[in-house]
Amino acid sequence: MIDTWEANNAKINTRINNSVEHSIGTQLAKYKTTKEVWDHLQRLFTQSNFAKQYQLENDIRALPQKNMSIQEFYSTMTYFWDQLALTESTELKACGTYIQRREQQCLVQFLTTLSQWF
Repeated sequence: MIDTWEANNAKINTRINNSVEHSIGTQLAKYKTTKEVWDHLQRLFTQSNFAKQYQLENDIRALPQKNMSIQEFYSTMTYFWDQLALTESTELKACGTYIQRREQQCLVQFLTTLSQWF
């Protein structure tokens, strides 16, 4: 039974290692169990989400109007907001009050930017 578990664990770890970039795969070599690998990947990508959130929020604030119409500008903002929403935790996505607040913030942000054009 233990031999089967160890063989399956090794197979899963190999598949995970083959599915990630080489630089990440070298970090995974120090872990013996799939659980340890998953925990490491969770920590790694949670931190990456923070960096992505930071970058998206900067992109939203710095988005220039240039020659965009209001509709084009709104579509671009919506794209960034949707990307930002993808970085949210499952717990936040399940909270209706949070979702309402996020949507209100997006609208205020859009209207504030729009008011600067006129």
